[in-house]
Amino acid sequence: MNTLIFLIAHAPLAHALRECALHVFADCGDDVRALDVRADAAPEQTLERARALLEDCAERPVLVLTDLFGATPCNMAQRLVEGRAGARLVTGVNLPMLLRAVSYRTETLDLLVQRAVVGGTQGVMQVAVRAPQNQVRSIHDQDPQDHQQ
Repeated sequence: MNTLIFLIAHAPLAHALRECALHVFADCGDDVRALDVRADAAPEQTLERARALLEDCAERPVLVLTDLFGATPCNMAQRLVEGRAGARLVTGVNLPMLLRAVSYRTETLDLLVQRAVVGGTQGVMQVAVRAPQNQVRSIHDQDPQDHQQ
């Protein structure tokens, strides 16, 4: 059984990240859910909406990803996973983290958490614009237009 990945983040981040995941993994729609939390949303209302989105998967493992520790989405996610044996919470979500989680959603929940955190961490880096591996060179192929690689 695949782990459900549940994004809870400030609007519009949760749905935007889900759309990015669907762009890369078209088959992940049933395994990724999103809840955008508006600035004016009441915390209790947010928690109710989150619980409603998980109603049909009580037996399924859930990885909850939030954007910012200490903010309302994370605080409500903490309450959501409290007492739920097959649930884990990771904060600081970014696209590399989500894509890694989607890639490994068939793994055990604990291994999935490790892979997601590593993916999110390794996805953040400073890029040296002048580094040799980043140099642009012209190549030609069958297309009449010149491409950059």
